[in-house]
Amino acid sequence: MTNAPVKKVPIHLQSSQNRLLIKNGRVINDDGMEDADVYIEDGIIKQVGRNLIIPGGTRTIDATGKLVMPGGIDPHTHLELEMMGAKTADDFYKGTKAAVAGGTTTIIDFVLPNKGQSLLEAYANWRQKADNKVCCDYALHVGVTWWSPSVKKEMEQLVAEHGVNSFKMFMAYKDAWMLEDYELMVAMEACAELRALAQVHAENGNIIARNTEKLLEAGVTGPEGHQLSRDEEVEAEAVNRACVIANQANSPLYIVHMMSKSAVKALRIARSRQRPPVYGETLAATVGTDGTHYKNACFRHAAAHVLSPPLRPDPSTPEAIVQALADDDLQVIASDNCTFNEKEKELGKTNFTKIPNGVNGVEDRMAILWQKAVNTGIMDPCRFVSVTSTTAARIFNLWPQKGRIAVNSDADVVVWDPRLERTISAATHHHAVDFNIFEGQHVVGSPQYVIVNGRVCLDDGNLRVVEGLGKYLKTPPNCPYIYGEERSRSPQMENLEIPVTPSKITNGTPTHDSHELSVVQKQLEGMSVTSSGCSTPTGRKMREPTQRNLQNSTFSISQEMEGLNTKTSVRVRNPPGGKSSGLCLPGGLDGM
Repeated sequence: MTNAPVKKVPIHLQSSQNRLLIKNGRVINDDGMEDADVYIEDGIIKQVGRNLIIPGGTRTIDATGKLVMPGGIDPHTHLELEMMGAKTADDFYKGTKAAVAGGTTTIIDFVLPNKGQSLLEAYANWRQKADNKVCCDYALHVGVTWWSPSVKKEMEQLVAEHGVNSFKMFMAYKDAWMLEDYELMVAMEACAELRALAQVHAENGNIIARNTEKLLEAGVTGPEGHQLSRDEEVEAEAVNRACVIANQANSPLYIVHMMSKSAVKALRIARSRQRPPVYGETLAATVGTDGTHYKNACFRHAAAHVLSPPLRPDPSTPEAIVQALADDDLQVIASDNCTFNEKEKELGKTNFTKIPNGVNGVEDRMAILWQKAVNTGIMDPCRFVSVTSTTAARIFNLWPQKGRIAVNSDADVVVWDPRLERTISAATHHHAVDFNIFEGQHVVGSPQYVIVNGRVCLDDGNLRVVEGLGKYLKTPPNCPYIYGEERSRSPQMENLEIPVTPSKITNGTPTHDSHELSVVQKQLEGMSVTSSGCSTPTGRKMREPTQRNLQNSTFSISQEMEGLNTKTSVRVRNPPGGKSSGLCLPGGLDGM
């Protein structure tokens, strides 16, 4: 017997607590699409297919014309974080509430110990802050912000006893969290010994410190000084150096929040030559806005966009980053959600170095990427699922419980309406912060239903989360995607000649009206088939330049989506990275 309190589930959630059927939708996984129903019971996906035998008393959601996707996984958040003399506006309740509203059903937050603080103590503090507040499942990375033999022992304990399989090191924030190269290398070696994943914030902290001194001496004190102190070259140098150190330490590496074309170029070179795998993450902020805001005459506006690395003033950066995600030069999109209200940002009103670093993004991450990548035709829906959910689940060893619509996976599901239009605004978002960096942006495509562990938490647009409903996820070490069999399928390891059916759409153009939907419609037409029609986590591009684009013009998804109830689908299950089969086209033109 236990005296622990029982969580009371509100009456409006009890009907969906046990049994739920999602009918007539198109299931989108990272390796394929199919027209299928999804039956959920007790928080687990029990059946996927057509003509399912379902018990009575099951709630049914009609997903006709909608896409049924794995819940988003945001592997980079900072909720309830104290830094630079301020505390983030979004705590674990408000932050995960905003996440669920946007289609994200799992977050991974960062435990960041102070210099000299016990990692175990900091971890316990984070668990205490989060456990009774989270509205969805969460896991934790732990920062290595200083080095000693005791830190290594605590890393071992975190891996063995507390389910932490990733550790973040900083090459920036000199005199706070930054490690020098020697410390960085021994920390990476420790990660490799523990079969954990080393993460790095890649900027040259010493160059930033010197540039900052010169800017302040020259009288540059406003938010524009933040970007001027750490331009693209400063990021790219650190990315290259981090990759070299990881290679010397024989450690896999994950580089967080990559913000520039120069940094992506450095990563691309490393991924082409390194045997321990290297992964790159970018942010919703990077694809949804740019660094021109730092010159805004309004301090509140400019300071609200300050984060590190900074947004880049080059206006071609957002599209280049989206293309890098589509081409697998980058593997994951996160939010780095770290929100500060105007009062906190004003701490740096006379000195840009004192502006707390961070922006919003956990709520709008998926809609912003859909708008910038799928509606423009740069990325297909399978790749969208890969970079917003599946690849993060694989890298952090949560797959296939998370990141997949499949039997026995957790029932974290998004019913996505590609026609749903809305305008992003701080007046309507679910964050606690008083500013939204995507203010006024029109997006076409957002979640209509979000199911968290089998419970409908976004119900036809009505948000009904439960504080404390989420659970802590242990992330085991020795991840097979990084260290095991699946590692051979990563792009830097793979030399197999596998036929790839072209699937990258290139004829869409960015717009902000009804034409956006037609691009998505064209992508989905005829793609109800297989992994051959979609990107896979092997890192192969969706279409090579020399290949014909069979999906370039002839179809209209308006007919496709209206006919989801009746159109016959071909269901092919291939393992991710396995052999592709031909795309089944109308009229018997199989595998052209």
